[in-house]
Amino acid sequence: MSSETLILGIETSCDETAASVVRNGTEIVSNVVASQIESHKRFGGVVPEIASRHHVEQMTIVVEEALEQAEVTMDEIDAIAVTEGPGLVGALIIGVNAAKAIAFAHQKPLIGVHHIAGHIYANRLIEEMKFPLLSLVVSGGHTELVLMKEHGSFEVIGETRDDAAGEAYDKVARTLGMPYPGGPHIDKLAHEGTPSVKLPRAWLEEGSYDFSFSGLKSAVINTLHNAEQRGEEIDVKDLAASFQESVVEVLTEKTKRAVEEYGVKQLLLAGGVAANKGLRTRLTEMFGEREDLELVIPPLSLCTDNAAMIAAAGTVMYEQGKRSTLTMNANPGLML
Repeated sequence: MSSETLILGIETSCDETAASVVRNGTEIVSNVVASQIESHKRFGGVVPEIASRHHVEQMTIVVEEALEQAEVTMDEIDAIAVTEGPGLVGALIIGVNAAKAIAFAHQKPLIGVHHIAGHIYANRLIEEMKFPLLSLVVSGGHTELVLMKEHGSFEVIGETRDDAAGEAYDKVARTLGMPYPGGPHIDKLAHEGTPSVKLPRAWLEEGSYDFSFSGLKSAVINTLHNAEQRGEEIDVKDLAASFQESVVEVLTEKTKRAVEEYGVKQLLLAGGVAANKGLRTRLTEMFGEREDLELVIPPLSLCTDNAAMIAAAGTVMYEQGKRSTLTMNANPGLML
């Protein structure tokens, strides 16, 4: 193996068609993302069939552009890393089959990557990992606390039992009549209001690192409906602030407890909701000044789905000798 490893990453787990070239698992050479937000906006969420069709249209274009921007040819690429799962099955199939075709045509190793491992490894593109570390993964479909003792080893110590945080954000936003994706709109409104509406926090049983946001989402909807029935006005900014305060408090308090219990050296934030200003601010206030712990928060461009994170995670697997065969299929329920 040459001293320089170039991995081509492909990501199509939801509504972003992305390709990227990453050097040595730590340096982005190119990162191309074709977003479909405009197409899904009018439906208030991602329509799987439309997402798949867009991936078919964009796939070749983004891969060619990623290679072009990186100024490399397929001969110089060491392996192809692709999101194997979890995600929308139709969307995943497009990426997996494109990666298999490229790997077969150019006789390159193929590596199937877990989408959440990708989100965690997005952090390695800005800061080298220090073990043991804890990662708080917060996205549309996932809310998890993941302990890592070495590269490629993931221990999920807490996960969501119902709605993920991002899902709750989108559902609350829809109730408030905001466009998709709702998270950024709630985040913006929350900064203009005060958390004065009493909303629940789901701490679950003592010692649990699991999360639950379904009850909170229902409480917001009930608060709105009850006010409507009584003919009262509820300040939407205060409601958004109260909702966000509840989500952020539960996420950060459980994270803090896990940091203490497992004595980690590094705390990573990962996933689409990692772009949330309220969450970023609270984590920085809590952990930013500590000398015994390094807090790593990725830039906004690496929070949402992208292929650089898949290539970064794929590099570690490549170096560990892990390979997928051409029989690999999309796996929407893939476990970390």
